[in-house]
Amino acid sequence: MDSIPTPLAEEETTASSNLVTMLWSLSVSSFAIGGMIASFFGGWLGDRIGRVKAMLVANILSLAGALLMGFSKLGPSHILIISGRSLSGLYCGLISGLVPMYIGEIAPTTLRGALGTLHQLAIVTGILISQIVGLNFILGNHERWHILLGLSGVPAIIQSLLLLFCPESPRYLYIKLDEEVRAKKSLKRLRGDADITKDITEMRKEKEEASSEQVVSIIQLFTNSSYRQPILVSLMLHLAQQFSGINGIFYYSTSIFQTAGISQPVYATIGVGAINTIFTAVSVFLVEKAGRRSLFLIGMSGMFVCAIFMSLGLVLLNKLAWMSYVSMVAIFLFVSFFEIGPGPIPWFMVAEFFSQGPRTAALAIAAFSNWACNFIIALCFQYIAKFCGPYVFFLFAGVILAFTLFTFFKVPETKGKSFEEIAAEFQKKRGLAQKPKAAVEMEFLGATETV
Repeated sequence: MDSIPTPLAEEETTASSNLVTMLWSLSVSSFAIGGMIASFFGGWLGDRIGRVKAMLVANILSLAGALLMGFSKLGPSHILIISGRSLSGLYCGLISGLVPMYIGEIAPTTLRGALGTLHQLAIVTGILISQIVGLNFILGNHERWHILLGLSGVPAIIQSLLLLFCPESPRYLYIKLDEEVRAKKSLKRLRGDADITKDITEMRKEKEEASSEQVVSIIQLFTNSSYRQPILVSLMLHLAQQFSGINGIFYYSTSIFQTAGISQPVYATIGVGAINTIFTAVSVFLVEKAGRRSLFLIGMSGMFVCAIFMSLGLVLLNKLAWMSYVSMVAIFLFVSFFEIGPGPIPWFMVAEFFSQGPRTAALAIAAFSNWACNFIIALCFQYIAKFCGPYVFFLFAGVILAFTLFTFFKVPETKGKSFEEIAAEFQKKRGLAQKPKAAVEMEFLGATETV
């Protein structure tokens, strides 16, 4: 038989390759589609049935998605995987709003930032564990890959069991349900022997403010001058997190290392996960000392430099073999700087900008923007990387620089500031003279007294 490829055979091979790329990108990005949809309903569900019950309900979606992916080997694999990841995305869209909300409402004021960062630490720890069990000799092989995907339901089972021992949010009980006795019982379980008088006083003040403040819709966030600046800053923080290129590294790090000439790219990817976890833990201790804005700026500046060196390493790889190590070190440092600030900070900083009335809508639109950008990157990164080649991270470097400048000029520091001070900072960023009426109106832009 003639072994020379015919034009028709080459065309079929190209079409098949394009189909695989499309299905792979859709499998990755379908997770973000579910997250986008569900992000609007996390706050609503938490207000309707409570924070703890809402998380229990969300876990049903995680289990359903895990079952679809776990049994994907028995049916049309790509359909079951995409469907399973979509359901898992719905779960994560709900939980990404509910968990920070619950943590923020049960945490002592002096630990609110640190405990908020623990949410990100749990996420990156899960990523690292999944990378390890996904090694070829464990579960990442032809025989057991479906078990690996099905294991995503295990954390949901563990969380559901542990939630049975968790008290309901005292703020939800006191402010939303007006049940002061239950709120005090919940606080005593959370604080132990510590005096809860200050917490009750703080919640009473927040309840009084909430009663005089109407629930704010998403449209009002953009049309009301009191909320417009904070919501735009919130959106930019989340856009900066996603468009920095970090998910391109997380999703496709193995192929990036392979391009860089690393002989065992999967182990380098696990190294990224380990660095990711270590520096998120470091951020837990830094966030209450250095401040939110400062850490965000340090992280973004470091990522900008690393993105330049990443692309330089890939561009010069064919001329200088040692450039593969430059790219690898740059990737490790890129992830480190991300977890110091841009990774954890946007999620809980948004809640500090808004009070009880606009908070639910603000968190919903911020989470939606985060998931939408996640989806765009997941779907398009492979195509962008093919088009730009080794210059792809020069593109991200430009984006990071733009967001860094925005943060420097527009984002206020919230550490150690009262509601009035945060409001004054926003007014200063807007270039407006402070007036008594504006100060009173902007007073409601803080969620709680920040530290």
